[in-house]
Amino acid sequence: MDFNAIFTIARQELVINIRNRWTLIFAIVFAALVVAIAYFGLVTTGTVGFQGFLRTSASLLNLVLYIVPLVALVMGTMSFTSEKNSSDLLYAQPVTRTEILIGKLGGLFGSILTSTLIGFGLGGLIIAAKAGSEGALRYPLFVALSMLLAMIFLALSALVAAWCQRKAKAFGITLFLWFFFVLFYDLLVIGGTFLLQERAANRFIFVSLAANPVDMVRVASLIVLNGKQIFGPAGAGLVKFLGGDTASLLALALGLLLWIVLPIYLSSRSMNEQDI
Repeated sequence: MDFNAIFTIARQELVINIRNRWTLIFAIVFAALVVAIAYFGLVTTGTVGFQGFLRTSASLLNLVLYIVPLVALVMGTMSFTSEKNSSDLLYAQPVTRTEILIGKLGGLFGSILTSTLIGFGLGGLIIAAKAGSEGALRYPLFVALSMLLAMIFLALSALVAAWCQRKAKAFGITLFLWFFFVLFYDLLVIGGTFLLQERAANRFIFVSLAANPVDMVRVASLIVLNGKQIFGPAGAGLVKFLGGDTASLLALALGLLLWIVLPIYLSSRSMNEQDI
């Protein structure tokens, strides 16, 4: 594998996304949302003012789980179903399709990473200045989990694009994936538990955690942020079964890495079999 070629493709992809202003727009919007949530997060309790890192991260969790997968899916689908002329030029170069796939994923991830770090970084500086640095060490772990989630959905967008090839169809499927994993999956799991006996339902909820990367990131984030009391029966069952937070985080990290590696592997196989 030619890592120089991969780096060149990744750099080109990053430059394209920066020139399209996606990175800058997402960074500005995300920074504004982080600051707004840090300041207004406790408004329902009658309190207005900057929260610390832990409270802000917990308040940001749902925002991250909604926005990051959607942005990753849209950017990935746009890149992997780009105009035919530019795609033909890239595939005509003396590089393998796997190198193209990894390079484009690297550039897209670099774009999302840059914008997200700008957003989290500006928000973090303001929080530290206004509310102190308590809980600041957990904040980077939460950011890292957000980036794992972005990489997973970039890999899924590459897989969908490799299978569909047509832009309209690929966008339809990626939007369905976002709706399914972010909104519909938990309702499906809850509905399934009503059809099972109590013992089988508990096992079903526990197993269902591994089938949804969004839920895995949610549980891992709440463990990191010490919010275990609100992460539901699946997270509680995981910690109880594995015997502690550290083992649970390692298991979740391994599961999330599999959610990255498997779609990339399937995408590579599909691209290598196509007549492009």
